[in-house]
Amino acid sequence: MAYKPGRCLLTVRLRELRKSQTWLAEQTGILKSQISDYANNRRTMSLATAMTIAAAIGCYIDDLYERIEVSSK
Repeated sequence: MAYKPGRCLLTVRLRELRKSQTWLAEQTGILKSQISDYANNRRTMSLATAMTIAAAIGCYIDDLYERIEVSSK
């Protein structure tokens, strides 16, 4: 089975922690505008960025995006 990332769940994860995008930007060194782009599905995180964000908020990379199954032909 193959998968692709679906909707970004960053806003959900930050809300669970009661943290803001500004806080995450300060913790990770990632621009707040980039974090906003990820959270609003205007941009998809690279693996390195996902690893950095997951470490900062204490979750797994898989927790940052919905997973969509891609049908194989």
